[in-house]
Amino acid sequence: MSRFRKFLAMSFRAKVLVPVIAVMVCLLAVTAWVVDHRITKQFEIDAARNLVQADEGFRAWQKNRNKNLIDRVIALRDEPLFHAIMQTDFLTIKEDLVQLRSAAGTDVKIISYTTGKQGQVAISAENPLIPKSDFEAASALATKGALHGENKADTIHVGDELYEVVAIPAYDVKGDLSGAFSFAMEIGKDTVADTQPFTRSEIVLLADNQVIVHTPSAPSSVQRLVNLFKELAVGPQEAALRPQKAMFDGKHYYCSARRIQTLNPDSSIGYLLLYSYEDSWEALQTTKQLLIAANAVAILLGAIIVCFLVGRVTQPLRELRDSAEAVGRGDFSRWVEVRYDDECGELARVFNQMTQNLKNSREQLEMTVDTLKTTQAQLIQSEKLSGIGEFIAGVAHELNNPLTSVMGFSELLQKNGCDPKHKRYLEMIHKSSQRCHKIVQSLLGFARRSAPERKAVSLNVLVEGAVEILQYQLRTSNVEIISQLDPELPQTLADPHQVQQVLINLINNARQAIEAHQPKGWIKITSARHEDMVRVTIQDNGPGIPEQNLSKIFDPFFTTKEVGKGTGLGLSLCYGIIKDHGGTITPRSRPGEGASFTIELPVTDQPAEAIDNPPEHESDVADGKEGAGKRVLVIDDEEPILQMVREALTPRGYEVDIAADGATGLQRMSEKEYDVALCDWKMPGLTGQQVYERVRAVNPALSSRMIFITGDVVNERTQKFLEQQNKICLAKPFTISEFRAAIKQVLATESSHTNGKNGSH
Repeated sequence: MSRFRKFLAMSFRAKVLVPVIAVMVCLLAVTAWVVDHRITKQFEIDAARNLVQADEGFRAWQKNRNKNLIDRVIALRDEPLFHAIMQTDFLTIKEDLVQLRSAAGTDVKIISYTTGKQGQVAISAENPLIPKSDFEAASALATKGALHGENKADTIHVGDELYEVVAIPAYDVKGDLSGAFSFAMEIGKDTVADTQPFTRSEIVLLADNQVIVHTPSAPSSVQRLVNLFKELAVGPQEAALRPQKAMFDGKHYYCSARRIQTLNPDSSIGYLLLYSYEDSWEALQTTKQLLIAANAVAILLGAIIVCFLVGRVTQPLRELRDSAEAVGRGDFSRWVEVRYDDECGELARVFNQMTQNLKNSREQLEMTVDTLKTTQAQLIQSEKLSGIGEFIAGVAHELNNPLTSVMGFSELLQKNGCDPKHKRYLEMIHKSSQRCHKIVQSLLGFARRSAPERKAVSLNVLVEGAVEILQYQLRTSNVEIISQLDPELPQTLADPHQVQQVLINLINNARQAIEAHQPKGWIKITSARHEDMVRVTIQDNGPGIPEQNLSKIFDPFFTTKEVGKGTGLGLSLCYGIIKDHGGTITPRSRPGEGASFTIELPVTDQPAEAIDNPPEHESDVADGKEGAGKRVLVIDDEEPILQMVREALTPRGYEVDIAADGATGLQRMSEKEYDVALCDWKMPGLTGQQVYERVRAVNPALSSRMIFITGDVVNERTQKFLEQQNKICLAKPFTISEFRAAIKQVLATESSHTNGKNGSH
């Protein structure tokens, strides 16, 4: 088998010849199957039709035979012997019955007379061993009909024989019904032989699960015949036939069975018809053999022709193989000679063209591989930044909650009376917490994944944000930031996240260069307008960039850092971002004098997006009447925030209840009426949105006065929900002034709605 596989793998001739032979063999198999299937189907149709005709013929024969037997027996009434019997005493009638049986014919095997009143029975049988009681019981239904004045015919089973019974009424000299005569004619081989002109098939008569009589040519497998009859003779007498194939004594038959219609509906007497299609089957086998022989000759001739044609084709293919091997080794100077104008010649011309194309595209392929490597590295870096963004978002949520408490309590303590020293400490705590908040917001703005978005932005704002993010690294590296930003700097159309990424990368590279070569240094950042461009220059006093590297720093994977400390993609990504924004990034450096990078971006006339101004600080003096009569519910899972809110509102007259989770908050709302409800957006158990939906279902008025607070990043879906429901959402950490302003806004809105309704009334 392995040698054949090797031959098939290496020989083109075998690859062509084997499929051709396989196809031809399949055609042979399909042809044989179609012929066999169609002819066999026709056999079944013909056999079913013949069996139906045989069944109709047998039933017609049985009906005609019963009629003839009845007419024959009725004719005996005109015999003198019949009249003499009617005048004979019942005790001596048996001898007269013997004479009447002889006169009736040789096929009459049993005759009986039954009186009408006493029900006495006299029987005369040719065979004295026939059980008289069995005959009397089997012919009882026919006799009963005759005693009612009807002529009856029936098929009965007595002993091991089948009989046709004809019962006729008997009348005395006065014309009164005095009894009934029953004549039983045996159904033997001669009888079933008479059915063949009607059925044109073999017939087997059965009763009580045994074969009684059959035609001479019927199969001799008695038990199989009985089992087949049990299987096929199911259902009522008029049910459709169910032909079935069977083999007996090596011959093929189609069989059907039916029970004989008798006066007893529970009779087990029936017949089995067997139609032989042996001759047709043998003719089918002969046809198959002829088809196989013809197809074998066709396969042989086809194989010879294919071998001859393949021999002519393989010669130019071998030349093509040698040339292909040369091209595979890198020798693109090898050409295939075009000898013919047929398909092989066309193949040679195409191969030569392919060789030329391969030569031209090899260099392009090498360039593509380099590009793919660059793209792969960028994707890896993008996934890293994505993971950092998710981590920073989680950290921001955890930091915003305690920052809210720190900012709130420090603000509360500042407004309470305390000595100047402690008040100065509180101001420092409050400013530090605000600085932490600003750092967290800057980190979120840098690390948050967002779709590219071009809008009018100020490079000064982006520079300040980048410095804020890197403030800790700069301070610990002893690097001073010198900012000279033009306050009148125009806007530019850019993606703020991408441009800020460029600024962070450049500032961080300058810091690393200074830190690696000297104990301390400075980075100077300037901004100005230059014609129709806005310009930002980042200059440092580090070691500078060698002149031979200055033209390579924007190449992908170029780095002077140690292995594992840089990918060589940072400046390449910066160059791509600025180029995509229609700007330029220009490096300048002299060894020992530091380096500078100048970014220029086009000026835009598009107005900058409006920035919400922070709310004005409220008076430090607490107005105890501000929240008089107002009840507020605060739901948050952070205990310090709950206490801070309570301490901020209680001095101003508000009645404040707190709840540590959504379920407790809902319970409080069911027990009391509240003017305002504040709910954290993200909590264990029920979230802020779930709490809102449940409140809206039972208390729509209170749901309209709900304020949400959150320490997490508000995603697009949450923002859309807040806009649709027209809800205020305070981002943690928030100042007490912002918090009180939000409550006043909700109460003022509700008051205006109430006044409007009263005025309409």
